[in-house]
Amino acid sequence: MSLSLNIVLRLKLANRPGVLARVLEVVAAEGGNLGAIDLVAATPQHVVRDLMVRLASAESLERIAGALKQLPGVELLHVADRVYLRHLGGKIEVGLKAPLKNWEDLSLVYTPGVARIAKDVAQNPLSAYRLTMKGNFVAIVTDGSAVLGLGNLGPLAALPVMEGKAALFKQFAGVDAVPLCLNVHEPEEIVRVVAAISPAFGGINLEDIAAPKCFEVEERLRELLDIPVFHDDQHGTAIVTLAALLNALKVVGKDIRAVKVVISGAGAAGVAITKILLSAGARRIVVCDRKGAIARDNPPKEPHKRWLAANTNEECLHGSLKEVLAGADVFIGVSAPGLLTRENVMKMADNPVVFALANPDPEVEPEEIYGVAGVIATGRSDYPNQVNNALAFPGVFRGALNCHARTINEEMCLAAAHALAGVIPDDQLSAENIIPSVFNKDVVPAVARAVEEAAARTGVARPIPGPEGKGV
Repeated sequence: MSLSLNIVLRLKLANRPGVLARVLEVVAAEGGNLGAIDLVAATPQHVVRDLMVRLASAESLERIAGALKQLPGVELLHVADRVYLRHLGGKIEVGLKAPLKNWEDLSLVYTPGVARIAKDVAQNPLSAYRLTMKGNFVAIVTDGSAVLGLGNLGPLAALPVMEGKAALFKQFAGVDAVPLCLNVHEPEEIVRVVAAISPAFGGINLEDIAAPKCFEVEERLRELLDIPVFHDDQHGTAIVTLAALLNALKVVGKDIRAVKVVISGAGAAGVAITKILLSAGARRIVVCDRKGAIARDNPPKEPHKRWLAANTNEECLHGSLKEVLAGADVFIGVSAPGLLTRENVMKMADNPVVFALANPDPEVEPEEIYGVAGVIATGRSDYPNQVNNALAFPGVFRGALNCHARTINEEMCLAAAHALAGVIPDDQLSAENIIPSVFNKDVVPAVARAVEEAAARTGVARPIPGPEGKGV
């Protein structure tokens, strides 16, 4: 994964015209992307300013620092990495819903008052959804075996990522979530630990667990637990991909039931995308791994790939990704960077949809296929149409928690995808506007409502009796 520096330069500048301009020339010469310029302090002789700058490398920063030291009237006070500053002390904390000001407050929330609540929950376990944090509490579980695109970094290195996930849960959906980074790695060990801690939680979000063990872990936990278990790398990606594809096909005027779809990547995301596309009506799907098209007449050994072989590629196509891509209407990449070229995309059907979702570097650079592809989406925020899991999981869990769902089933995921697609009205759809922003305030309510309705239709929602036996 290529990383850029996001820094703040604190400078003491002589308070006279032209000094700041010379500083900006130095930054621009190194390709720096300038953000905010904040005034920290000022006197008649000097001003102190903070410059927010994005740079491609540490070498660029060294050259800028050296050049600034040579400028008259400029003193570089310090350089700080803004990413590190935002992570100091972590990104989340535990807070109180009401302050504890005196002994009376303490007697209500702890002894002796809490004993009545404990007895109530013991007699009626479902009351825990009303009387404890359980009804709004999610565990974000990982073993650190597939952290972002960085690979097996382990559970401790996964912690800042899981903290970020918890922050998104709270910011977008008001869901309280806690990272649980497990130092166990065998599927049965993970299942045993999660099952043991599950009473405190209303849902389990599995995250950054490598394939194929992620499939076994999720399946076993769904069998064991009566709360939702949701592997975001699978189903979150699948929901957002389907939502984007539904709108992209409207833009190019094609029917999901007729298009040929080629998927690059047979891991967690590839399998889940395939399953949700089949549920949505797609019929002509070919999935490729590193060896090429997966076909039923030569099924792979891995169970999840054997499922792909049995349920896709009805024409039994063989060949490399580039070979089977010819004539395809849709390409969905959840694999590796640089797999395709403009020439490959030109061999697809007219006006093709290209979702190059490998992050941070896509399977084909968008600039390379402008004028060829009808719609382009990536996993990046610096291009239009970002396919981002954060569009799915907050609303999905919000809806599941609202109705105290026992599980998150296929119908709920489909409903979430259609609701997410519907956030953008048809008259606002365009090649560069097929999926809403994660900051669109309509996303979470729309997805949550659809998930609740689907849970009720499929019988997995459950009313929780209130103090007088009424559902809440």
